[in-house]
Amino acid sequence: MFEFAWPWLFVLLPLPWLVARSLKPAATQANAALRLPIALSGFDLAGGANPVERWKRWLAWLAWALLVAAAARPQWIGEPIDLARSGRDLMLLVDASGSMDTPDMRIGGQEVTRYGAVKAIAGDFIRRRVGDRLGLIVFGSQAYLLTPLTFDRDTVGKQLGESVVGLPGRETAIGDAVGLAVKRLRVRPQDQRVAILLTDGVNDAGELDPAKAIELAVAEKVKIYTIGIGAEAMRVSDGFFGSRVVNPSADIDEKMLAEMAQKTGGRYFRARDTAELAQIYHEIDRLEPGVDKGRQFRPVDELFFWPLAAAVLLALFGAAAPFFPSPAGRRCPDGADEGTASKITRRHPLVEMLFPHPALRATFSRPEKGSERFP
Repeated sequence: MFEFAWPWLFVLLPLPWLVARSLKPAATQANAALRLPIALSGFDLAGGANPVERWKRWLAWLAWALLVAAAARPQWIGEPIDLARSGRDLMLLVDASGSMDTPDMRIGGQEVTRYGAVKAIAGDFIRRRVGDRLGLIVFGSQAYLLTPLTFDRDTVGKQLGESVVGLPGRETAIGDAVGLAVKRLRVRPQDQRVAILLTDGVNDAGELDPAKAIELAVAEKVKIYTIGIGAEAMRVSDGFFGSRVVNPSADIDEKMLAEMAQKTGGRYFRARDTAELAQIYHEIDRLEPGVDKGRQFRPVDELFFWPLAAAVLLALFGAAAPFFPSPAGRRCPDGADEGTASKITRRHPLVEMLFPHPALRATFSRPEKGSERFP
């Protein structure tokens, strides 16, 4: 939709005419007349010494109208676009240590590793968090920030999908991961700081103890939801003696994870299979709901430069017009044709600019040889 941001500026359109009407004409003296040679008495001087051609007047008015139009800020208003209100700041802490490669999960009847299940289910959780800022930290022997807090959910999901087990190390530095998340969330509003920690082990690496990390999270008002992932029973081959059932999740430090969630105001969840993991993320959706689409904005494209450029071009054309030859409309003495007039005077562009009237130009022009005025 086209509109003017300041349409009231169009009241300035008649301003040049009003100024011209309000100014008094210049005072003249009776004896202040320019005496012309008698040979020029045949010229029509009724138009005055410096008449303004009609096309120049229209050109000036058009340039002024374009300047006023540019000042009124013409705009093109686009279609309304829905904007989600600023939601929560969610930092995802995903364990990528060597134990996450354990194939004790199933998706669609197929065995997958724990990390493969997290990629599928957490990826769907990321896509649902419209309006939230999401960040991603993966940790093993060390913690790494893969994606800072951003509204770009596609980038966060892509970074999670491209990460691999063992990239940050084979051990588990839970304390370092929590400390890094607190450092990134502390600058955000207090009621929006949320971290989701997913791991399958116990803290056995890093420099920051989990207990100290919990104290930092409590001090900075960071709410942490913790998830312990891993099946409780898994059949493994026992070589010559056949197979046996083991608990692949025996190393999960559930006590520490539950304490971390309880002290920071979150909750601890246990995911023994992909169905429970999916349900946990849906429960977090319920506990930390997203935001509704409540605001709209319409993109605005400023168009003032078009009338402004047109006004500048008209001004340049008007300034350069006196330098262009214009044989039409030249006045000649009575009985003289155009050929005779060309022999009388040789006009220079500077003379035409300074003396617009033909009579004045004839006075200050240099006669050619062979003319009546050149002996």
